[in-house]
Amino acid sequence: MLRRMEIGVLGATGPAGRGIAARLASVGHDVIAGSRDPTKSAKTVASLRERWGDRVGGLQSGSNDDAAAARDLVIVATTWEAAVDTAGAHAPALAGKVVVCMANGLEKVDDEFRAVLPEEGSLAEALQAAVPDACVVAAFQHIPATAFAELDEPLRSDVIVCADADEARARVIALVESISELRAFDGGSLANAVGIEAFAALLLSVNLRHQGKGSLRLAGFGD
Repeated sequence: MLRRMEIGVLGATGPAGRGIAARLASVGHDVIAGSRDPTKSAKTVASLRERWGDRVGGLQSGSNDDAAAARDLVIVATTWEAAVDTAGAHAPALAGKVVVCMANGLEKVDDEFRAVLPEEGSLAEALQAAVPDACVVAAFQHIPATAFAELDEPLRSDVIVCADADEARARVIALVESISELRAFDGGSLANAVGIEAFAALLLSVNLRHQGKGSLRLAGFGD
């Protein structure tokens, strides 16, 4: 059983950050909801507590500095445009830690989404270059941001986890599987994150064109 973790979320006042902070708190973790503006973080946490009560009892507000100082793991949940700069600004605090990149570089062109990939290959790899003393893990890319915060709704999805360190991948896989209904799969090294991020654009395009809410689900694994 996964032990209770202290997790920092950088950018926890946006849809993705707010949602994943609430979801992780609801399964028993201590979560620091970080923001550039601590007042905004306090309002976000108050709103989540008003809605969910003791279910998010482990959630606390703070600055991005507070979130980056979290003991066990840090999640970068800003918009994709801000992810690398935000992580880089906190590189000293993130040194030696597992840092999860959950963003996808995307642009909308007419009725489809297209992947925006940096010269490093993927956003996760660009983030790793910005925090060279941390271990960046790509995960959660295919779960809609708003779905995380709907705590009464199970997250029926699979999560592929990529990182260069076996221990970091194992820790995030365990974290994913602490959330009911989610399945985690070892996707190998961080170089493979480019496939995860690029597929997110395709998945969103399919959902847009078919007016659906599809997520990633891998067949052939006991289902």
